Amino acid sequence: MTPGRRLLKAAQFKIDILHTSLELVGKNSFDQLYVESICEKVGISKVTFFKYFPQKDDILLYYQRVWLFDRAMELSKSPKEGLKGIFYLKDELAASYYKHPGVVLGLISHLTSFKHPPGPFPLKPLERQLLHPGKEVEKIDILSLNQLLENYVLEAIFKKEITKRTDTKEIANMLLSVIYGSIVTAHLHRMGTFKVFVTRNLEMVLKGLT
Repeated sequence: MTPGRRLLKAAQFKIDILHTSLELVGKNSFDQLYVESICEKVGISKVTFFKYFPQKDDILLYYQRVWLFDRAMELSKSPKEGLKGIFYLKDELAASYYKHPGVVLGLISHLTSFKHPPGPFPLKPLERQLLHPGKEVEKIDILSLNQLLENYVLEAIFKKEITKRTDTKEIANMLLSVIYGSIVTAHLHRMGTFKVFVTRNLEMVLKGLT
């Protein structure tokens, strides 16, 4: 197998592992996902799996990276500014929670774990091309959720949508806390109206900043 085909196969395996994991978890807890089940469905060995994901929780970080890449692709075609950007991210996170609650909750748990300090998981050029075939993906910058929120907060200040004088990073962290906290609260109380719940919470916080 040529180096090019080998790299392409490796990229496809990583994406297949992610999509299979999302399918197997469904509405259940990420903890109930087993590497053996993933390998059986993808058609790979455990040795191959751990070659790409040294630990099972790395799937969560890869999911986050792909999610951020998808947002970057969308925003490159339809940019958002200020509060519109903040509410766009809220809506996308809400949609992801509805679609993959176990994975989103697993990601929040992983990011807040003392045992697993958060860090970005790489997304290679071939993986980008497979995720968005036929698109110009090379020049797309993948920002973290915090960076996106900080940018939108700064724009909101310039547009006078936020008028309280305080640190941009501090506001972004507060907004992220509201969104993540709303997800966890919605799960704990089995709320069926999560989008309304998180929107109301976000609006209350933003009202205090104007």
